[in-house]
Amino acid sequence: MQILVVEDEAGISELICLNLRHAGWEPVSVSSAEAAQRQVREALPALALVDWMLPGMSGPSLVRHWRTEERTRPLPVLMLTARAEEADLVAGLEAGADDYLTKPFSTRELVARIRALLRRAAPQSLQEGVQLGPLRLDPGQRQLFWTAAGNTRELRIGPSEFRLLHFFMTHPGRVYSRNQLLDHVWGDHVFIEERTVDVHVKRLRGVLSIVQADAALETVRGAGYRMHVPGMPAASVP
Repeated sequence: MQILVVEDEAGISELICLNLRHAGWEPVSVSSAEAAQRQVREALPALALVDWMLPGMSGPSLVRHWRTEERTRPLPVLMLTARAEEADLVAGLEAGADDYLTKPFSTRELVARIRALLRRAAPQSLQEGVQLGPLRLDPGQRQLFWTAAGNTRELRIGPSEFRLLHFFMTHPGRVYSRNQLLDHVWGDHVFIEERTVDVHVKRLRGVLSIVQADAALETVRGAGYRMHVPGMPAASVP
């Protein structure tokens, strides 16, 4: 999951990116609003960390601009700033930031706030239908369908397996560790152990095995799991 870091102080940016990598995310660092605009046009991140003071366009101005465009309007934004006055906090939020973190801040608080914003945004992404090969998810009805040879079959799937499959289908071909899956699918529910992911993967494979598609969900030894679409057989629907 990619996180855009818009910070013009190299030392702070490097430290933030280091901690984001340790948390399992993929930081992309830029030092100006103009560079952030180019990056967002190329690929929309899952979340943006935006410093208040930037060369050229300020952080609040950048966020305000994002909120005027349909593509970037839903982008979660965490504003980073040395300004601690209430008026500045209000100004940042009114510009469109979802949350506000004052420097200096702890790594734990930064990660916790990012996870909270990602959890808040996750239900929105789950409202959109997903099609991947013969598989189709209908989040509105919480239904899973398999279509092959002109026939369609609905597969019964539990809520946790549904969220897990939704994530895999929207991120095909990428390998994710158990810890990353916990972050992306369950959020920061610390009472859930990493091995719990294995249980849900096993159940999800059981669902896919009904249409001989369980091999599409691969175990990558020592790394985690990925959904490999080319390995999905073109089986007919029973």
